[in-house]
Amino acid sequence: MAIDRKQLIVKAATKSFSLFGYKATTMDQVAKIANVGKGTIYTFFKNKEELFDEIISSLIKEMKSEAEQAIDSERSFQENLHRALYRILEYRMEHQLTIKLFQEERDMGTPAVLEVMARLEKEIIQYIAGKVQALGIDRGEIKQCDPQLTAFIMLKLYISLIFDWEKEHPPLEKQEIAELLEQYVFKGLSK
Repeated sequence: MAIDRKQLIVKAATKSFSLFGYKATTMDQVAKIANVGKGTIYTFFKNKEELFDEIISSLIKEMKSEAEQAIDSERSFQENLHRALYRILEYRMEHQLTIKLFQEERDMGTPAVLEVMARLEKEIIQYIAGKVQALGIDRGEIKQCDPQLTAFIMLKLYISLIFDWEKEHPPLEKQEIAELLEQYVFKGLSK
């Protein structure tokens, strides 16, 4: 019963954060959506920050799970990296909470949201760095490099090609992005 109530509260808080953002969400709203007393929330979570942290931790696990499902051991490192990165970014844009957090980060710069978005990026980079090491370097598919820096560059390139490019150009297709990654990162521009 306690687990059910906790999950109910987490679900209600996720809904509230997704609709109103972090700053505008109150524990009263969460209690109302969950149909529980405000005191019930405090039996599970010390404050709004702790509740938010629980939700973000779950979101990160889901994002990593999505990326893992995109990886196929029969494919090359480049294909797997593309599939995992693309799926992570798709997930971020499909998930209502991350969309709202992007808006709040951009429009208000709420400190708690800035911190969470930095944490989210750091977790993605760590995940990708692990794949660079395990699927690329350790298997001899790419030369020795700094996995953390490589993951950072790849993530930023993906974000630029998916989000920044579209501000003034037609969106690139998934295959075009894969080809650009291949050309600029794996092959380089040298003849």
